[in-house]
Amino acid sequence: MAQAGVIKGTVPAVSSAERSFDGRVSRIRLLTCVGLIALWEVVATLGSYGILYNDVVPHIWHIVIAVFYELISASFYRDFGMTFAAHSVGFISGASIAVLVGIWLGTSKLIREAMLPYLNAIGSTPKIIFLPIIFLMFGVGIESKMAKGAMSAFFPVVFTTTLGMMLINPVLIRVGRTFNLNKWQMITKIYMPAMVNPVITGFRLGVAITVIGVLVAELKFADGGLGYRLGIYYEQFQIAPMYAVIVLIFALAAAANSGMTKLQDRVNRHMAPTTSKGKKARASASGGLGVVN
Repeated sequence: MAQAGVIKGTVPAVSSAERSFDGRVSRIRLLTCVGLIALWEVVATLGSYGILYNDVVPHIWHIVIAVFYELISASFYRDFGMTFAAHSVGFISGASIAVLVGIWLGTSKLIREAMLPYLNAIGSTPKIIFLPIIFLMFGVGIESKMAKGAMSAFFPVVFTTTLGMMLINPVLIRVGRTFNLNKWQMITKIYMPAMVNPVITGFRLGVAITVIGVLVAELKFADGGLGYRLGIYYEQFQIAPMYAVIVLIFALAAAANSGMTKLQDRVNRHMAPTTSKGKKARASASGGLGVVN
C-alpha cells in the first residue's frame, strides 16, 4: 500500500513537469514567430524607403491579400491540380518501385553488394542534371513532371527500405527459418511487419523531395503548375503574389508532412510493446518504437 501511495504521489509531479515543459516550448515558439514577423516588417519598411532590398520583401499584409486573391482565383486551382497530379503519380510510382527494389536488395546480399554502389552514386547526384534527358524523353508536358517526381521519390524510399530490411532483428529471421518459411512467407510475415516504420520514414522524405523535384521541373519548362505560376510572377516582378504562392506551397507541403507524421505515430503506437500494466508504450515519429515515457 505504501508503494502504491508513492507511485500515485509521483505521477502528478511528472505530469506537472511535462506541462511546464510544454508551456515553455509553446512560449519559445510564439516568441520566435513574433520575432520573425517583426524582423520581416522592419526589412519590408526599410525596403519601401529604398534602404534595404528595395521592395523585394513586401509587407505581410500585402502577402495576406495576395494569398486571398490566389485562393479565389480559378487559375490557381488549375495550376494546383496539375502540380498535385504530377506529384501524386510521380510519388506513388516512384515509391512503389523503390519498395520492391528495396525488398529485393534487402533479401539478397549478392544483388545488394552489386547494385548499391551505383544507387549511391546516382542518389548523391543532383537530379536536376537529368532534366534535359527527361524533357527529351517525355516532352515538356505533365508527363515529364511525373517522371521527375518518380525519380525524386525513388531514392530516399529505396535506401530506407533497404536499410530497414538489413536492420531487422536476426532473431525474427531465425524464427522464420525455424518454421521453414519460404522466401515469400519471410517477406510477408517477417520482413514487411518489421520494416513498416523505416518505409514510412522513407515516404516522408520522398513526399518532400518529390515536391521539390516537380516544382523545379515546372520552373524550367511547363505550361501550368504551381512552379510555373511562381516563375511567371517572378518574371513579371509581382512580388506579393510570388510570396503568396510560396506560402501556399509551404502550407500544402507542411500539411502533407503532418499527415505522414500522424500516420507514422499511429503505426508506432500500434506496434509499440505493452508495459507491465497492459498499457501501450508511447512512441512518436521523432523517436524510436516502444519508448516508455
